[in-house]
Amino acid sequence: MHNPLLSKFQTPFNTPPFEEITNDHFKPAIEQLISEAKKEIDDIIKNEAKADFDNTIVALEKSGKQLDRASSVFFNLNSAETSDEIQLLARDISPLLTEFSNDILLNQSLFARVKEVFDTIDQSNLTEEQQTLLSKTYKGFVRNGALLNEVDKEKLRSIDVELSQLSLEFGEHVLAETNKYEMVLTNESDLEGLPPFAIEQAKETAKEKGHDDSWVITLDYPSYVPFMTYAKQRHLRKELSIAFSTKAFKGDELDNQEIVKKIVNLRNERAALLGYETHAHFILEERMAESPKKVMDFLGEIREYGKPGAEDDVQQVAEFAKSLDGLEDLQKWDFGYYSEKLKKEKYSIDDELLKPYFQLEKVVEGVFKTAELLFGLTFEQNDEIQKYHQDVTVYEVKDENGAHVSVFYADFFPRAGKRAGAWMTSYAGQFKDGNENHRPHVSIVCNFTKPTGTTPSLLTFNEVTTLFHEFGHALHGMLANGTYESLSGTSVFWDFVELPSQILENWCYEKECLDLFATHYETGEPIPTELIEKIKASANFMEGYQTMRQLTFGLLDMAWHGQDNSGVNDVEAFEKDIFAQTDVLPAVSGTNMSCSFSHIFQGGYSAGYYSYKWAEVLDADAFAYFKEHGIFNKEIANKFKEHVLSAGGSAHPMTLYKRFRGQEPDVKALLKRAGLLKD
Repeated sequence: MHNPLLSKFQTPFNTPPFEEITNDHFKPAIEQLISEAKKEIDDIIKNEAKADFDNTIVALEKSGKQLDRASSVFFNLNSAETSDEIQLLARDISPLLTEFSNDILLNQSLFARVKEVFDTIDQSNLTEEQQTLLSKTYKGFVRNGALLNEVDKEKLRSIDVELSQLSLEFGEHVLAETNKYEMVLTNESDLEGLPPFAIEQAKETAKEKGHDDSWVITLDYPSYVPFMTYAKQRHLRKELSIAFSTKAFKGDELDNQEIVKKIVNLRNERAALLGYETHAHFILEERMAESPKKVMDFLGEIREYGKPGAEDDVQQVAEFAKSLDGLEDLQKWDFGYYSEKLKKEKYSIDDELLKPYFQLEKVVEGVFKTAELLFGLTFEQNDEIQKYHQDVTVYEVKDENGAHVSVFYADFFPRAGKRAGAWMTSYAGQFKDGNENHRPHVSIVCNFTKPTGTTPSLLTFNEVTTLFHEFGHALHGMLANGTYESLSGTSVFWDFVELPSQILENWCYEKECLDLFATHYETGEPIPTELIEKIKASANFMEGYQTMRQLTFGLLDMAWHGQDNSGVNDVEAFEKDIFAQTDVLPAVSGTNMSCSFSHIFQGGYSAGYYSYKWAEVLDADAFAYFKEHGIFNKEIANKFKEHVLSAGGSAHPMTLYKRFRGQEPDVKALLKRAGLLKD
């Protein structure tokens, strides 16, 4: 049986042949490609020539390319288009890949060659990028146990296999809980306050789920967020909020409490084996922030300015709710509803007023135009390139000279097999091999409101910024121009990776950018200047509250990973203590964030959630530079492209940032932008 995953793809730009790949292909392909990659490793070890940079470090970098491609297709589908069959396969495939990775990183003969190069080479003869690759390769082995004795190496292997399984299980439980919940509404009065699009969407969801003459609200963001923001029926908001906050926290077969404790303890055990105080110490060694102390100091400085702002925000909303509805006890399920009403009263602006100007197709055109004005890129839809779902659109990206830059996949709507949230990923990284520059295949995956029978997909302003955010990550991938794939594109320190995404959000608030795409979907009228001014004026609305919310997640992450938690039995009580430091609304007993905190227990954000705020400092400081010279200033854009987007992880991020900006970032830039620090 021909297996398309086993050879170079016979497709435009060597893109994955999704239409030819079946689930049966994945496991045999990955097993065979692992054995081929092992042979490549053996060839490095058996090379009789003295170990040097090319025959050891570069040879290792080049090994396993086809395996990487097949794995990326599989795991991207497991996130964006999964099924029971794919999830079962993931349980078989994940341990195989973890084991293979460990076979390399714990291979004493291979490490001996890497160590020899690291210890003996004259690094002054290497380029900066080569020095980075050498250091990263050597550290990769040491941080994965190469200096351990055989007994401890085996311990490390079993911990890694168990962690990969637990992480998969955690994610499966959260997805199952999300898909399982339905709030079926049969009385039209329960929909009071909801905008027409949300009602129509709830009707269509009901139809899909087999409920006639009803409306269905789910825990998917495009359903959950509008209901929490607009639904007048308080008891229903409460019910939905509690359902959302108790995902995988019900003491049943989908409960994640034991998994959370196991993951945390295994991560700390792993760190201790490698000589680190905690998992956070281990992780932060390879971050701009460098240490848990530095992260806690950073979060502490933001809390100092953020908490008074958050308390003011809550007081404002509480007073407003009392004057409007006589509400005496503002709760978490009330905050979104009343703050949206207050925002409308204060700024005469709300999502319903703005959405007609943000038709998805137009916003996509706008983000493309922004990329063209800044970096000279153009996007052409290409229907010859195969896709994994009919909702996906594929583009070829070209530069100002018409040369091929990248393939770009866009996948915008929720469906049962897709996890919640929004993310950027890639199907092929960028690297150079001789004279050939292998260009990347980049994808963004979102969960925006689907078009209905009568209305196109209209985005909330928050969804517009989400699209710009993920597209910023995509630009980091598309414009990659390094020699080595492991240092290319988004392969940078984790607290630097959010800079390209977060800086791009700033353009959404600028008239010059909004005028490119914000036109009314029915009349074609451009967005009125006064609405743009209101968007800007309301940009900092509830910023203190939002800052504390992000800070809370960062502190919870550091609490789980920055200390020994082997004595923790009660996940709810542990979390409560952390939240008490930042809570500005009453705690809700019986709810839990940790059990569905996929970023840190399934994604790669463990001991790294603070990086969203860290990157906000970078992006506020960097955008201030653009503002000074013009938001479409080509000279500044070229510097950003050269030193940030194209440079990837070729040098330390602070070095790259200073080359772009000419100075280190200033935390005050963020506090000023957020309105938490007055001039």
